[in-house]
Amino acid sequence: MGPADSRDNPGPEAEAQAAKSSLQDKATDKTTTSPPSSPSRFSLRMSAIWWRSLQYVGMALHCMAPPRPPSPNFTRTVTSTLSKQHKGGTFTLQFYTPKAYGQRAENGQSAGPFPTVVNFHGGGFVLGAGTDDARFARHVMQTAGAIFVSVEYRLAPEHAFPTAVEDGADALLYLIRNAASLRIDPERLATSGFSAGGNLCLTSLLRLGAYKEEVADAASSSPLPAHNVVATATWYPAVDYKLSRAERRATCTRPDQALPSNLTDLFDASYLYPPDLDLSDPHLSPSQASDERLARDLPPCILFYTCEWDMLLREGEHLARRLGREPIGKDVYYKMIPAVPHGWDKSPNPLTPAEGSEELYLDCCERLKAVFAENTTLAQ
Repeated sequence: MGPADSRDNPGPEAEAQAAKSSLQDKATDKTTTSPPSSPSRFSLRMSAIWWRSLQYVGMALHCMAPPRPPSPNFTRTVTSTLSKQHKGGTFTLQFYTPKAYGQRAENGQSAGPFPTVVNFHGGGFVLGAGTDDARFARHVMQTAGAIFVSVEYRLAPEHAFPTAVEDGADALLYLIRNAASLRIDPERLATSGFSAGGNLCLTSLLRLGAYKEEVADAASSSPLPAHNVVATATWYPAVDYKLSRAERRATCTRPDQALPSNLTDLFDASYLYPPDLDLSDPHLSPSQASDERLARDLPPCILFYTCEWDMLLREGEHLARRLGREPIGKDVYYKMIPAVPHGWDKSPNPLTPAEGSEELYLDCCERLKAVFAENTTLAQ
């Protein structure tokens, strides 16, 4: 299977489809909406526990396929500082380190500092674990020579929006402030994420930008140490929650390949809470952020991967195109993966990795390596 390869422009057909979708969006412009159903938080939690158990089995099978993915080298526990609803709670960071991390330099000192990729797993903000992207972590370590930090952000329905975004920003703050002891190069940071995590690798940066504004306005005596997020790699993300599930499904070329409605209903009812939540909040829907915020808070280089049979394809295409154009002007590398559904790379096949997944992970990490090495531009 050969991936469709394009740069900033997903193509004229996609342009027309995106324009049609945009007109539909304007015709039904709403800043708030209710989830498709309003089950009790208790019943949502019971459903989440059931689906988590199923996903655990699926990921166990996924990890059996050779080459076996690595395990984390160590973990750190982070105390929440940004969450207003759950401040003082904790979450975990899982560290996967390249071979050189455990070696000594010629002068006898520890090797490093290392570029670092901060990753967010998928699962609709309800399911998933930091180990889900261990296959991608292997490529980050081996190809990009970087530390891979997977964020075990807190999940809905126990922790609805915006807790996951706040945990993501808190994770970045922790790594920046503790860069020296962790042998992280704070000038060579990147984020990555899959599905819901693809949302978080963008929205956590927007939340970090908002925090910097808060600190500047407060004239804090302890400013954030110097750092530079140079790239983000977002895989089949949800980026516009102003679009209803029905609108999203209507754009899907293979609705039989879409996630089942009972699962997406669980995701939306769990995370989009309370029911009158403003769905135009940029920390939920990065597509709704202003050009100014996207230009200021997102890194200069953006890798954007979407799936042809995904209900999230059109909104992803639209955002990728917008980010690459003025006045935002990011250096966008866009790739639509043909004939695959959402989350195809996490297939529960114990015999072999999903077709094309290893090659695409390698493609992504070679580009991250180039950004870390040059710290300038991604497109060639």
